[in-house]
Amino acid sequence: MKYLPTIGMEIHLHLNTKSKMFCGCANTELAPPNTNICPICTAQPGALPVINRQAVEWTALLGLAVNGAIQPEFRFERKNYFYPDLPKGYQITSANHPPIVGGDIAVGGRKIRINHIHLEEDTGSLKHDSQGLPAAAGRGQGVTLVDLNRSGAPLLELVSEADMTNGWEAKTFCQELQLIVRTLGIADADMEKGQMRCEVNISLRPDQQKEFGTKVEIKNLNSFRVVERSIDYEIERQGQLLDTGEKVTQETRGWDEKKQATVSQRTKESSHDYRYFPEPDLPPLTCDQTHYEKLQAQLPELPIAKRARFETEYGFTAEDARLLTADAPLASFTENTISELQAWLVSLETVEGNPEEIWDKNKKKLIKLLGGWLTSELFKLINEANASMAELKITPENFAEFITLVYQNKVNSTAAQKILRMMFERGSDPSDIMNQEDLAQLDDSAEIAKIITRVIAENPDNVAKYRSGKTNVLQFFVGQVMKETKGKANPEMVQKLLIKTLKH
Repeated sequence: MKYLPTIGMEIHLHLNTKSKMFCGCANTELAPPNTNICPICTAQPGALPVINRQAVEWTALLGLAVNGAIQPEFRFERKNYFYPDLPKGYQITSANHPPIVGGDIAVGGRKIRINHIHLEEDTGSLKHDSQGLPAAAGRGQGVTLVDLNRSGAPLLELVSEADMTNGWEAKTFCQELQLIVRTLGIADADMEKGQMRCEVNISLRPDQQKEFGTKVEIKNLNSFRVVERSIDYEIERQGQLLDTGEKVTQETRGWDEKKQATVSQRTKESSHDYRYFPEPDLPPLTCDQTHYEKLQAQLPELPIAKRARFETEYGFTAEDARLLTADAPLASFTENTISELQAWLVSLETVEGNPEEIWDKNKKKLIKLLGGWLTSELFKLINEANASMAELKITPENFAEFITLVYQNKVNSTAAQKILRMMFERGSDPSDIMNQEDLAQLDDSAEIAKIITRVIAENPDNVAKYRSGKTNVLQFFVGQVMKETKGKANPEMVQKLLIKTLKH
């Protein structure tokens, strides 16, 4: 029997405001435990919260970016429950009266709807002895300590509709949201650091059944890969249960990396009674037309629009456009490099005409070169060094100059890779490296012909093989000539001259 998966996401994002949600404490965990705290975020008697304006505006900005509707009024409530790292015994949240309702994010050619986006405060964090804390000093084994540095940090939660049907869609939805918030500059959304936390709600139902199946929640997913794998595993697990006539239990599960499987954490027979009621110390908030227009004006070019522009304006392939816009510094580096390439073309004495016409005539080849060297060789160097674009020593000016060296056949592919690696390591000018390391391409046909004559004379057996029809031997001769020229010879010229010489 075929089953239809129904998947929804709940995604928490740690906002990058300077201070916490309801107090002036620094919004960072990068400090000794319990040092970024005050009477408000530690829930001392009589302490009153004050709303972080920046967090509210950034939430509204994200709402506009995903086509959501900013509500004319929203308010905060108290969500009551007990946990050791929740000092108040309740969390201040806007989940029931959120600032943003609706919206969507495009995934794979269709729109995944958003139910709402709300704002709340984060809890503290628990540190166990397995995390390197001392178990001595009379505390015994299994000690757990509370750090309230994170308590009260601004936390944005996006709740999707149950529109996704597989792990790839859910993973891509999360990746697109991460890219949007990074473009807006409101969150780093690094999943490994806990700045973006994803939870999945998933159920299966028979193909013809309208009612949703029993929902299972998968919590604490710390990478996009795990989001996809946990969903795909859960679809298979639930499908096997239904095939054998067993019932799916409503429960919370987690991901076990070693087993590559979801594991049961606790059953969930019914929803908790959080006894929501309006936060008496905070007023309702409103958004008027003037404020709405101000926020609208702050929206930058969003990822989906930037990808489309990279394809239509520059001519990148869809895949290269996706890769080059997946990171804001990389997209900026790419566009600045293109600007330098345009300026270089116009400055050439051998080229005449209108600047736009000059660019249009040469753009296709230059963009293809640029896209290839960026997404293959430069990405490889960055990954090898475990670095980021922010740490890149190469400037757009120098990278554009590097592309022109390749474009003008001043260096061959082997030499170009050596130059790029040195640029990456030193931040040096590519022309200087080419001259200092003697890497300029050898295009002197007479000089190459002399070397070919010598190589042929030294390898009579392979000459005989080639002339008997074993043409694959040609690559042996190409390799020998390149070795003699220390990799500097023009490979195309070498091959043409070899074929011509070997025929006689």
